[in-house]
Amino acid sequence: QVQVVESGGGLVQPGGSLRLSCVLSGSIFSIRAMAWYRQAPGKQRELVAMINSGDYLILGDSVKGRFTISGDNTKNTVYLQMNNLKPEDTAVYYCNFRNIVWGQGTQVTVSS
Repeated sequence: QVQVVESGGGLVQPGGSLRLSCVLSGSIFSIRAMAWYRQAPGKQRELVAMINSGDYLILGDSVKGRFTISGDNTKNTVYLQMNNLKPEDTAVYYCNFRNIVWGQGTQVTVSS
């Protein structure tokens, strides 16, 4: 049974940084097809970043240059490094595996 678990969220001030972690467990699959989404209050879920066939991509225009996605395949863990955080980054961040298995989400709040 595949499981996805996110962690690393929290409350940070504008300009701060967080690194989110997403652990894929319960399967023999790699992290080559993982994605980060976020959903802000009152807004639809949006795709932020993904690993596509080994390519690490940032999809959200508003986070390019600030966010990076990386992974450690030996640990089946995907990371989302978030720098220079802005209030508009406030959202629940979700990780998924092949857009099929989703984690519970981790809250990121950016506020002074």
